[in-house]
Amino acid sequence: MTARRVGKKELARATPTTPAPQAAFVLTRALASSYGILIVFPGIVLGVGLFLTLVGQRALRASNVTLGQARLAEQAQLVASHLQSALAAADPMLDRLSDFALTATPEQPPERAAAILLDVMQGHAGVAFASISFPDGTFQGSYVDTDGALRFQDSRVGQHDTHVRRYDYQGYDALRPLREETTAYDPRLRDFYALAAAERARIWTKPYPFYGTRYTGITRAAPVYLQKHGEQSLHAVLTVDFDVSELSHLLRSGELAGMRTLLFTPSGTLLAYPQGEKQIVGLPLTREHTLKYSDLHDPTLNAFFTALAAQQSAPASNLLAFEVGGAQHLAALANVSPPHSALDWTVAYVVPERVFFQSLHTYGQRSFGIAAVAVLLALGVSVAFARLVVRVRREAAEARAEAKRAHQQARELGSYRLVTCLGKGGMGEVWRAEHTLLAREAAIKLIRLDSGAPSTSEAQERFRREAQTLAALRSRNTIELFDYGVASDGTFFYVMELLDGLDLESLVVKYGPQPPGRVLRLLMQACRSLAEAHDAGLVHRDIKPANLFVCRAADEVDLVKVLDFGLVRELSGAEPDAPPLSTAAVLATTAAAGHEPPALDAKLTRAGTVMGTPEFMAPEQALGSPLDGRADLYALGCVGYWLLTGRLLFPKDTPMMILIAHIKEPPPSLAEHAPGVPHALERCIMDCLAKSPDQRPQTARDLLRRLAEAEAELQPSQIWSEARAHAWWQLYQPAARSSLSQGLTPSPQAQLRIADVRDS
Repeated sequence: MTARRVGKKELARATPTTPAPQAAFVLTRALASSYGILIVFPGIVLGVGLFLTLVGQRALRASNVTLGQARLAEQAQLVASHLQSALAAADPMLDRLSDFALTATPEQPPERAAAILLDVMQGHAGVAFASISFPDGTFQGSYVDTDGALRFQDSRVGQHDTHVRRYDYQGYDALRPLREETTAYDPRLRDFYALAAAERARIWTKPYPFYGTRYTGITRAAPVYLQKHGEQSLHAVLTVDFDVSELSHLLRSGELAGMRTLLFTPSGTLLAYPQGEKQIVGLPLTREHTLKYSDLHDPTLNAFFTALAAQQSAPASNLLAFEVGGAQHLAALANVSPPHSALDWTVAYVVPERVFFQSLHTYGQRSFGIAAVAVLLALGVSVAFARLVVRVRREAAEARAEAKRAHQQARELGSYRLVTCLGKGGMGEVWRAEHTLLAREAAIKLIRLDSGAPSTSEAQERFRREAQTLAALRSRNTIELFDYGVASDGTFFYVMELLDGLDLESLVVKYGPQPPGRVLRLLMQACRSLAEAHDAGLVHRDIKPANLFVCRAADEVDLVKVLDFGLVRELSGAEPDAPPLSTAAVLATTAAAGHEPPALDAKLTRAGTVMGTPEFMAPEQALGSPLDGRADLYALGCVGYWLLTGRLLFPKDTPMMILIAHIKEPPPSLAEHAPGVPHALERCIMDCLAKSPDQRPQTARDLLRRLAEAEAELQPSQIWSEARAHAWWQLYQPAARSSLSQGLTPSPQAQLRIADVRDS
């Protein structure tokens, strides 16, 4: 095609422009300029961030809805499995009772049945009654009374009525008469007896209301037969009764606002409904009619059971949607069916959808705001981060070089080779070490001086005297000190024996309160160590479970070692003990609402910080008064209370309130929290806890003598023999643990648990 013409001349052809390279150049220069970095780059980051945030919010909402529904269903299934486990405990309990019932007769003393029933019931959630019924109408049972106490009942059917004797437990195998009464109760006429005898096998009864309440119970019964004259004869009927309402606390986990938790049967019987307790209490009592959902006249419950019936059948775990007054509700269901039973219970979590989705909406708004703020601050954070990276890299290089030098110096310490760091704390470190010549393992504690510590020469002299005093102690129950010294960098160290076992704090936390026989043996060993220390003029001042270590050495087990005779405390500061503070001043200033004025607070806090641990501190120690060995005996009484009950003597909210309780509050009864403790042992513990030192045992040897007398009064079954000790260690085999002092944090390689206590 020819070009357009004007006259005889050809117009010039159009030449295309090329602005692209110029635009790219301008954009590059803009990005490289300071304005580009401050405006364009944050704009790009902001745009991309907002886009990703919006896309993420949509995906987050969809995933959260699905996840929330799944979590609700999982929660229902988890609670159902817990209930199944609780009900499944009935068969092992009946197995134990069956072994006893084969040789039991109505003529035997009731103490035999009381002991086995007490043993069977303890430690089982929701169990309200365990009983043995004989064909002559004799009924023996252990039950939880209305005041929460565990009691024993012995009923004998006479010609016209039933004579009932009720007892309080006095220890494991002793009973104290409580009261006698006459009733018309005959176990042979009860449903559990007739049904078990007819089925000749273990059965579950139908749910029934407890006498005097609207709470629901259910019974697992088992007949026991004996072979007589070639035929099987019914010898006894055993029962384990469950109070289903006691199991309802399992339903409360994971609650949302407005959530209802139900445990019910297919017939509509409400076994547990925690949110309806106020309504249930106001209903009239009846012994024939179990609690139905219709008794509460609750629209939500009515709609839920109507929708459940319309669904025909409910899978083991399912979601059910229904409407109440125009509001949508969601329910998660899970079946409860213990092994080998015909029970068909269901757990349901019912929650309004608006409540369920409200938390998701709130979370979405919060995450959107956080994302927006994060994008807006991206530039400032990046600049700060770059500067931080430079500084951190420089400091890290210096720290690595310093740590390498320190590590090289610390690997060899005198005649010992440091193998593994077992723990670190504010004052120092504990290492597992080996003697380079003897190949003997030991624990080495390195102690660093704080900035506020005394001069180096004074601290070294104090450390030397303290180490010599501890090294002079020869008691088998005091941790042995091998060596001490000062490293080239001024760090103090001492070498002690390496222990295999666990401290008494960990013993109770892991295995629960200890039997009286074992507590006696542990306390007597601690007394032997303290007796020698007190003779040497050394008051421990920090006796507590974490400082009493029970271990094994060669073939010897349950060996107690007393740790930490105040070495760290002496080296951590030069301040003297707090000046004495009168008890009258404490009582006068704490009369109103338990608040202390600043001056008193400072003195008590200072005494607790300098002198010991508040939970195990004698009154005179809390007041800053002069101390002697009787302060250690008070602390040992607190330890004995902890071992027998598993609880602190004064479980207060703050250290200050604990100190005040030690000064003015009487110690709580030991029998209340540890029933069955022998009287002689209880008297020893309570005498140690006397407020006045003059009313306590005057020496550790005096306390040792009294504990030995208390042990002599134990029943043979209560004595903690060497065979029982070896059996315990063979069964549990506590993990090896070194003799660590307080406040140390275990290193990752050590894999050891260190008690969380206050540093001196």
